[in-house]
Amino acid sequence: MADCIFCKIVAGEIPSTIVWEDDRVIAFDDIAPQAPVHTLVIPREHHADLSDRMGADLLGALFAAVPKVAEVKGVADSGYRVIVNNGADAGQLVGHVHVHVLGGRRMVPGMLRFEDE
Repeated sequence: MADCIFCKIVAGEIPSTIVWEDDRVIAFDDIAPQAPVHTLVIPREHHADLSDRMGADLLGALFAAVPKVAEVKGVADSGYRVIVNNGADAGQLVGHVHVHVLGGRRMVPGMLRFEDE
């Protein structure tokens, strides 16, 4: 997709800090990290969200990369949070499926915070 920032990263048109990659998935550090470790894992092919007919094999490849990224980033043993924002109401800002891998410090329990709170 020509105007997708993540597709441009995959194509090498936008520089990024690549953490891990294979033929189907690429992982790179977030440019606006929310934790000491904040890496995004994306499929190389464009899929807007989880409803975009990714197929079980690609979803499997995407999530199989997560523990590999955690190992590379040094948070596999201490723990890390995995988040997928799917759609506008969930806070998805880039229309390309991506998994956030966050860690590097202790997080508080809970996952939900809403705009009106």
